[in-house]
Order: sequence, then C-alpha cells, then structure tokens
Amino acid sequence: MSETDHIRYEVDQRIATITIDRPEKRNAMTYAVLRDFNAAIVRAGRDDEARVVIITGAGGAFCAGTDLSELDDTPEDQRSGGARSDDDRAREPWPIVACPKPVIAAIDGPAVGMGAEFVTQCDVRIASDRARLGWVFVKRGLVPDTGAGSWLLPRLIGTTAALQLLLSGETIDAAEALRLGVVSQVVPPDELLDAARTEAARYLDASPFAIARTKRLVYDGMTRSIGEHVGATGRMLEECFRSEDHAEGVRSFLERRPAEFTGR
Repeated sequence: MSETDHIRYEVDQRIATITIDRPEKRNAMTYAVLRDFNAAIVRAGRDDEARVVIITGAGGAFCAGTDLSELDDTPEDQRSGGARSDDDRAREPWPIVACPKPVIAAIDGPAVGMGAEFVTQCDVRIASDRARLGWVFVKRGLVPDTGAGSWLLPRLIGTTAALQLLLSGETIDAAEALRLGVVSQVVPPDELLDAARTEAARYLDASPFAIARTKRLVYDGMTRSIGEHVGATGRMLEECFRSEDHAEGVRSFLERRPAEFTGR
C-alpha cells in the first residue's frame, strides 16, 4: 500500500483500489488532492500488478465534489487548471476514461458535483443503499466541471433523463440511480467493497491487451463515423493478431486450459 495525504492506493490479487480518504470533508476535492487522485489513476493504468481498478471513498462518502472553501480563495483564472500534473497522461481530460483497465466505482454516501463526474467516467458503477448522486452544478452557477455529465451521462441513460438531472441539479438516491441505469447494482454499505471486488473478478481472466483496445474503441467510437470506427477496429485487430495475448488465447483454447495473459 502507498498513499498521499488523502489518496490511498493498494493492490490485492490483481485489483487496484484507489480510496479518497478525506472523511472530515466528506472527501471533497482540493486541487492538491485532485492532482494526487489523477496521478493514482495514471499509476493504476501502468501498474503491471493491477488488472482492474476500483475507486471508492472512505468514511461513508464517495466524493462530495470540490471543496468550495478552497475554490472561493482561488483566482478565477486558475480554477479550471488546478488539477494539472507534470505527467502527460494526467493531462487527459478524463484520466478514468483514459485508463486502459476496467474501472469500477464503489459509491457509498454522497457522490456530488465532481464526485458525480468521477462516477460518470467509470466503466461500471455499484452503489450502497445510502448512496446519493447529484450533478448539482446549476445550483452553483456552473456547468458540469469535467464535461462528463454533459457528454457521457446522456449516452449512459439517455438525453431526457440526463437533462432532468443536469438542469434541475437534483440529488437522487441509489434506487433511482438503479432505475435510470446510472448504477448496475445496489447493496448494503458493508457489502459494497465485496460486491465491487466480485465485479472486478469478472475481468481478471481476460486479455489486458484486448481489454485496453476494446475500451478505447468504445469511448472513441462515440465521436467517430461508422467508417472511421470500422477502420480503427481493423487496425486494432491487426495489433491483437500480432500480440502475445492472442497467441496465448489460441493455445489455451486448443489445449483446453485457462489462459495466462501477459498483456503484451
């Protein structure tokens, strides 16, 4: 395990868990914590010991958004750039989406503002029955701050449902999040991490090489024409054909044994 002041990073049985640990502020983000959070996402993406990533929060809260007390003291021309990092990967607009591994959100308590944006960027979302989600930006005179709410959320749950959440700024409970399709599962708080790890286990036997390219195709495909998408698929398929993972996948099938993928 390693950690900064408020971000914990640990890997167990090929699953990396990133925990936002600032419970006294309901895990609200300062720019310093956000830099460390983004760096942890980049680290998980590069960590050969990790095949899947879980993001969660400590102390009964996922993330209550930006620490508004810090925001008030930050000059306006510095607010949008406060999360910059020296690492080029952390400069991507959505480091969670850019992570080449499956990323699961384990949501306990409030996921509000930026916290809801993090949830939106994850590939799979599981909530405790006390989770609350709110894209509350219009109530602060803002638009969704990472752009995930206005871009990804409509693609997850449909335009009308997304606009109802975004334009009202209302906070929804876990049952409503499940009904809308924001989350795929709701469990008691003491079962949340086990449920997230069970979900993570679904991806451990798959080729990391193929997972990274499949995830990239899905997200990039949201902005491309069908022709462009088919062309990109062909190029990535060629990469897969040349990979060690594909060769191992074929061998394991013919030998009727579990594959031992290297991610190369």
